[in-house]
Amino acid sequence: VQLQASGGGLVQAGGSLRLSCATSTRFINRMGWFRQAPGKEREFVVGFSWRGVSKYYADSVKGRFTISRDNAKNTVYLEMNSLKPEDTAVYYCAAGFRSGGTYIYSRGYDSWGQGTQVTVSS
Repeated sequence: VQLQASGGGLVQAGGSLRLSCATSTRFINRMGWFRQAPGKEREFVVGFSWRGVSKYYADSVKGRFTISRDNAKNTVYLEMNSLKPEDTAVYYCAAGFRSGGTYIYSRGYDSWGQGTQVTVSS
């Protein structure tokens, strides 16, 4: 399975970006976005079931980030609003294929995209 992340860039604090993650298959149990800032560990951002029934957001992004999916394009979007400098990181999308796995830990995902840089200036 291939995951292609895109949409990162430089934005001022308070601005918005939309990240995309195109997948090569729709036979996925769950999708997630994680991020990693310089000198920090990779952290969970959002995860959701491919059917869209379950969605989980990190507390730090609740109310600002929204995940969605375009079925026809096998693409997942992460809409990021009210961005803060602390949102600066490389963002990775990930896909998990096994049912019953975790959404919020990286071990629940089997394939990862290459990452896209998001930089929020103050």
